[in-house]
Amino acid sequence: MVHNNDPRVHLDAFNTTEGRIMGAALGTLTEIRELKTEITGLRTDLRRFIERANQQHIDGVLGDLKKNYAGLFADHQVETAKTDLSAHMTDNCAMREKCYGVFMEFLQNTSQHIKDGDVSNEIIESYREQMKTMRSRGTHDRCDTCFLEVHRLFEKQIDLMQSLGIYQKTADPAGEAGEIAGESVVKDLLEPVANIQRFEILKSLSVQTRTFSDIAQMTGLRGGNLLFHVRKLTDAGMILQRHERGDYIITDKGYKTLMAISQLHQLVNP
Repeated sequence: MVHNNDPRVHLDAFNTTEGRIMGAALGTLTEIRELKTEITGLRTDLRRFIERANQQHIDGVLGDLKKNYAGLFADHQVETAKTDLSAHMTDNCAMREKCYGVFMEFLQNTSQHIKDGDVSNEIIESYREQMKTMRSRGTHDRCDTCFLEVHRLFEKQIDLMQSLGIYQKTADPAGEAGEIAGESVVKDLLEPVANIQRFEILKSLSVQTRTFSDIAQMTGLRGGNLLFHVRKLTDAGMILQRHERGDYIITDKGYKTLMAISQLHQLVNP
């Protein structure tokens, strides 16, 4: 056997081996980068799929809700209006009974749109114009008390229509961020989700409907404490209870709020 003691031969062999190892390592790093890119793309696709699936779920639930319970919601609005008008209209007024009848006819007509699959912005605005016309006929300062109550009850109906996805308020394209009503945004949008328990409740309802007991088990909250948070979300129109003691579901407003928060989080935390 012949041994080659020339160090240059050993150096060439070493460099060749090292080059192969480095080439293999670089190839592996390239494959890892490509794999990470593919995984990121798959995660993005999966997130979009989940969002679409959730939206389909919400649309299906809201569709069933409108079909099966819209009449009950409309009747409940009318009964609430009867009670609230009687309690809050001005007393000792000669026109009280006549105005009560006119107001109830107005609110009964508007409540019927809760049963509709879609209510246009033009319809809503036409009712607002009717209220302005009725108000112009009220000559006494104390008429304000009654009309404020009618306006509140009408807006409550509109909130329900929006929660059920029946009515979509047309955005003002000329509106600027500086013109947003801060108090309204905080009360109706930010405050309801600015609590970890309420945010978790909203997230859980975006996946499936849940009973009060389910929510209690999930959050660890009980009794009046849990009811406080549930009512915050209900009053904001982000969740609904199908009927007394029934399951809670996320509304169209609640789902869109959740998706907007998700998109905002991705935007500010890329």
